[in-house]
Amino acid sequence: MDGSFVVPGTAAGGEWVDEVLLGGAAARVGLRLPEVVEVGKLRRLVRERQRELARSGLRAGGAAALRLPPSLAFVTYLLAVWRSGAQAILLDHRLTDYEVRRAIERLVPQVVVSPQRPVVAGLRTFVDVEADVASYSGHPASTSHAVVQLSSGSTGPSKVIGRTAQALVDEVLRYTKIDGVPLEGERVILLPSMVHVLGLVGGLLYGLHAGVELVPPARLTGDAIVQAIAAEQTPATVLGVPFHIGLLASVQEPPKLPQFKRMTTGGELVPAAVSQAFEEKYGVPLGNMYGMTEVGVIGTDLYGAHRPAIRPAPGIDVRVVDGELQIARPESPYLGLVDPARWSDGWLRTRDAGVVDAETGLVSIKGRLDSQVSVGGLKVDLTEVEYTLGTLRGVEAAVVVYDGAITAYLQLKERRETVRLEAELSQRLASYKRPRTLHVLDQLPRTTTGKLVRDLTVLRKAVP
Repeated sequence: MDGSFVVPGTAAGGEWVDEVLLGGAAARVGLRLPEVVEVGKLRRLVRERQRELARSGLRAGGAAALRLPPSLAFVTYLLAVWRSGAQAILLDHRLTDYEVRRAIERLVPQVVVSPQRPVVAGLRTFVDVEADVASYSGHPASTSHAVVQLSSGSTGPSKVIGRTAQALVDEVLRYTKIDGVPLEGERVILLPSMVHVLGLVGGLLYGLHAGVELVPPARLTGDAIVQAIAAEQTPATVLGVPFHIGLLASVQEPPKLPQFKRMTTGGELVPAAVSQAFEEKYGVPLGNMYGMTEVGVIGTDLYGAHRPAIRPAPGIDVRVVDGELQIARPESPYLGLVDPARWSDGWLRTRDAGVVDAETGLVSIKGRLDSQVSVGGLKVDLTEVEYTLGTLRGVEAAVVVYDGAITAYLQLKERRETVRLEAELSQRLASYKRPRTLHVLDQLPRTTTGKLVRDLTVLRKAVP
C-alpha cells in the first residue's frame, strides 16, 4: 500500500478501514456476541458513529480518546475514528480517573468517548454500553499516528506509544503469512483486551481482515471458554495470555472438542511443564507468540515445535547486541523526546536478553536484562529462579525480584507449607540462587493485560 494512503489528516486517511477491515460480503460474520454481527451491520454502525463524532468536533487529523470496555461500541467507535482520518487514543476502562485525566491532559484529544454510566463488567468479556461523546478541544493531533496506546507497565510507569495506520496494516498482513493462524471461516475465542496490541491487532483487526469470526466468551471463566469453543462446529483458536491457560486448566473434565484447533498465548513465555499439562488435557498444541506494543508481533511458534524458541515473523528483522534482542524500526514509537536507551539509529531495544541461532534463525528469549543480579559476586538470572519455582508442585505462578536479597512471591494452586517448597528448591538450585524469603499470596498482582507485576512497591503492598 502507498504510505500516503493511510496518513491521518489527508482526504484518503480513513480509506484503509473499508479496504483492509470492512471489505468482503456484507453477510460475512464479524463478531458473535453471542448474537451475530455481520460486516454489513458493522459498516452501517461505523458510519453512524462517524457522523456522531463529526458533530462533536472530530476532524481529519484530530484525535479521539476512547475509554470504553470491550464492547460493540468500542469496536464501532474505534473504526469510525480511523475512518474519519483521525487518531484513536486507547485508554483501558480499568484505569483510574487520575490516570485517564493525566493522559487526556497530555494528549489533548478533540473528543472523549466514555460510558454514560459506570460499567460493572464482573467476569464478562464483552458488555453492552451506551457511550457519551464529549467535545474536549479544537486541537489537531500532535502526531500522525493512527493509534496511541499506553504500555502495560508491568515493571514500572506506562509509556505512551504511537503507531501509524501503515504500521497496523503491515502487521495485519504479516499475520496472514504466519503458518498456523486462524483462516477464513474459522473462529477466534478472544480473551485479551482489544485496548492492547494482542487483542487489537492479533484479534480484532486480523479477524476482520481475514474473515475470521471473533467470539468473546460470555464470561472469563474456564467453563465459559469451553462453551464458546463448543458452540459452533467450525475450527476455533483460543487467543489469550498465560493467565488464561490457568482458566482452562481449572476445568475438571472438559468435553471432547474436535473443533478446538489450538491455543495461542502472548506475553510471558510459558513453562514447559504448563504447556505439556495443557496439551495432554485438551489434545491441542499450545502456541506461543512474542511481541511488544511498540511493534506488534515479533515472532511465533504456533505449533509448539521450537519451545521455548520462536521464529521471527515475516518482515521482522532482529539482531542481538551485547546480549540484548533488538528489532529494526525506522522511527521511534514513543511520543515525545526520543530516548536513545530505548530506540536509536533504526533499532528498538527490547531490554530482553536473547540469542539468535545462526543456522536456523530461531530466537530464544532469555528473560529481562534487568533480571540479572550479582549475589556475593556471583551472577544470578532471576528468570531462571522464577522458572525453577514454577516447576515445583502446587506453584501456579511466581515473581522473583532483588531488593538487596533474592525474594520470591508465589501463588499456589494447592496448599503447601513454605518449608516443603524451600526443601524441594534446595534440590534444584544452588544456595546462592535461592530466595531468602518466600511470600505466598492468594493472588499475584497483574496488569490489565494479565502480565505479572514486578514492581517492588506493588508486590510489597500485596503481602498480607
